[in-house]
Amino acid sequence: MANDQIEIVPTGAALGAEIRGIDLSKPISDNTFDAIEQAFDTHSVTYFRGQQLDEGQFQDFVCRFGEMQVNFLKRYTIKDRPLILQVSNIKENGEDIGHADAGRVWHSDMSYEWNPPRMSVLYAREVPVSEDGEIKGDTLFASAVQAYDSLSGEMKERCKGLKVVHDVAGRRRNTGTGTQDNAQREAMEKVVHPVIRSHPYTGKKAIYVNMGECVSIPGMKDEEALDLINELAATVIRPEFQYRHKWQVDDVLIWDNCALQHLAAHDFELPLRRMMWRISGCPTKVYE
Repeated sequence: MANDQIEIVPTGAALGAEIRGIDLSKPISDNTFDAIEQAFDTHSVTYFRGQQLDEGQFQDFVCRFGEMQVNFLKRYTIKDRPLILQVSNIKENGEDIGHADAGRVWHSDMSYEWNPPRMSVLYAREVPVSEDGEIKGDTLFASAVQAYDSLSGEMKERCKGLKVVHDVAGRRRNTGTGTQDNAQREAMEKVVHPVIRSHPYTGKKAIYVNMGECVSIPGMKDEEALDLINELAATVIRPEFQYRHKWQVDDVLIWDNCALQHLAAHDFELPLRRMMWRISGCPTKVYE
């Protein structure tokens, strides 16, 4: 497959596009890469089907976008490839070999970092398929940009200047899942970001609040803060702002953490297996 011409096919949903006509294992010209990056900024989610990549090829492609970040759950990274986090429910000797609890709540990746990543990339190595052939484990994406645009002028004014506390443990404490990683979550520093952020590449404003990890608003009573957090977070995930991705083996999918939130459908269990490779990066400062 030559890498000199690509086709960008929007999903028809609120966001997302498939990029066709490219083999990510082969060299990509600067012009073609620029077109991929422009499509990413435009559609917030872009994906490539049928990619045959080894660990090095996957990492080389993703690192073309910029500096990548190591997740604090280092126990789930591939040996000698600390940038590649395994997202998987597979167990060896009774222990998870990957981050099985990933994406259980709506969130923006690593918002608990002072400089969270612009992008995350998943490469589907194994996808769960039921006995009747139905693919499980979809990922849902929701546009925080379109959600902001839908706010009333009064709500936009109310949110100006507000900050919100992001806590990686957050309300996961009450889910009863991923408990083996709770000590690492509790050890992470809590960070404060604007309730409304401006995208560092497009300049568009987005709601930067989610139900899973946002726990308080400095200077606001807890009950009032949680009411506002819940209202804004619920706005982001309204169905009209969503795209639902049904995975195929060898999909490579990129999403924009500055512009959206996502949720993984945990609608399967072993013996149905899931294995994804994930890299996140291009750290960004969160501006209002």
